[in-house]
Amino acid sequence: MKYLEKDKAVVLLEDGTHFYGKAAGKKGTTTGEIAFNTGMTGYQEIFTDPSYFGQILLMTPAHIGNYGITDDEVESDSVKIAGLVCKKFSDVYSRAAADESINDYFIRQNLVGISDVDTRALVRHIRDKGAMNAIISSENLDLDTLKARLTEVPSMEGLELSSKVTTSEVYDSGTGGNRRVALIDFGVKKNIIRCLNERGCDVRIFPMHTSAEDILAFDPDGIMLSNGPGDPSAMKSSIGLIQQLLQTNIPTFGICLGHQLLALACGLSTSKMHNGHRGINHPVQNLLTGKSEITSQNHGFVVDREAAEEREDIQVTHIHLNDLTLAGIKLLKHPAFSVQFHPESSAGPNDSRYLFDEFVSLIDEHIKQPA
Repeated sequence: MKYLEKDKAVVLLEDGTHFYGKAAGKKGTTTGEIAFNTGMTGYQEIFTDPSYFGQILLMTPAHIGNYGITDDEVESDSVKIAGLVCKKFSDVYSRAAADESINDYFIRQNLVGISDVDTRALVRHIRDKGAMNAIISSENLDLDTLKARLTEVPSMEGLELSSKVTTSEVYDSGTGGNRRVALIDFGVKKNIIRCLNERGCDVRIFPMHTSAEDILAFDPDGIMLSNGPGDPSAMKSSIGLIQQLLQTNIPTFGICLGHQLLALACGLSTSKMHNGHRGINHPVQNLLTGKSEITSQNHGFVVDREAAEEREDIQVTHIHLNDLTLAGIKLLKHPAFSVQFHPESSAGPNDSRYLFDEFVSLIDEHIKQPA
């Protein structure tokens, strides 16, 4: 097999740090906040996760693309990352079931990337200095020009992005189950819907700007607050919507951004993290059971743990064992709970799937209550 010579490329961070490498995917220029993910597998699920919208993703595994791309291993309808930085970007793939190479996939999805970069050095730099904006280019290697363009990129802090990835129309997913769940789409991963369907839930997915009246007209037995990208504190209308829905006492479950929005609706605050948590090996302790779980995580903002612990109407249920940040809460005056990690865990461990079972149990208790 003949390998083509790849174009040169550069990745430049806003503090002036830069690395040269080779073009990967579409030739061009892209910008976004750079963040690293430590997951050893599941790159296709990661790239299509709407929570990564607006971010340049730095992958720590040495090989990306080595098992190709399969059409049914996606978490949304398209690639959602803004760009990719990796060590080795494989032109060939070993899996017979794959539909195409990652390079062909990136070109088809108009995604710009860079490979052959010292990712260990770059991760160490971001770990020390924190997440920051970056630019990748394989069409212009002039650093001064790229620096000027990078100054125009907005900070992730204060940025609302869910409106860029939410569904434009209401749609249904189910097979005639006996539970009705209204899912508010802030950038939902497909596997969240699958996990609900597998437990006998018919799910109606609503755009994020749907009114409480329209959601309640569905007569839901449960409400799901999905994951998504951006700064939750910038989503005032969504926070207000959740406050309205909480008053109905319909069982509510929030994941990732949904967790942050539920916390904000209860008067807690969020803040931007130095690096965030992104990977499929993050340890979390369930304080209710004492057991620890290995979880899949992807977030750059976090809920204030100390403020949550001071509230008599909120119970802290999970903590992240690496840095002791808040990873889950339960409301004591409403049938609602949320977690900062991804129990649907695709790709990732299945330790936390029980949370969907707990949500279904809450729904069943709600259904049994007399009108």
